[in-house]
Amino acid sequence: MVLGLLESRRLRLLELLQELSYQERDVVLASGKHSDFYVDCRQTVLTAEGHFLVGSIFNSIIAERAPEARAVGGISVGADPLASATSLMSQFGAQVLNAFYIRKEPKGHGTSQWIEGTASLAPAMPVVVVEDVITTGGSTLRAVERARDFGLDVVHAVALVDRQEDGGAEAVAAEVPLTTVFRREDFR
Repeated sequence: MVLGLLESRRLRLLELLQELSYQERDVVLASGKHSDFYVDCRQTVLTAEGHFLVGSIFNSIIAERAPEARAVGGISVGADPLASATSLMSQFGAQVLNAFYIRKEPKGHGTSQWIEGTASLAPAMPVVVVEDVITTGGSTLRAVERARDFGLDVVHAVALVDRQEDGGAEAVAAEVPLTTVFRREDFR
């Protein structure tokens, strides 16, 4: 059986995530809960190959499930390389997606803005929110809220990993359609 290009890229990205990002150890998550495994996606996504693979995969998902989207972004710092990779790779596709970053706190000086990259955004623009790992869904939901507060139309969310804990993916999907590339069982 011949694997399609997208699936072969997905499998290669999983190999990189398992090699560089996945750890079985006790860790306290951003939600404050303890877990026996951790996936630090940045360790993979910040490599040249990881950046290419994420950008390619996220672009394919967006083209299929949210073709109306015109920009992509999420909460800093985890979503920043995802948004940048997706934006960069979109330059080679049918629809260019500009990137934007959502701060965890508003900028402390100057404009005091929550969102960076606003020059390429417009009111009611359809956008996709990206996330590295979903646990409770809180970070993704904050990104959706901040984007909407700015006047953007969040049409989809894409996450690299769903930990399948605490109903996070379900909480996000109740607000906006969600696609995840990998799930907990892909690593275990």
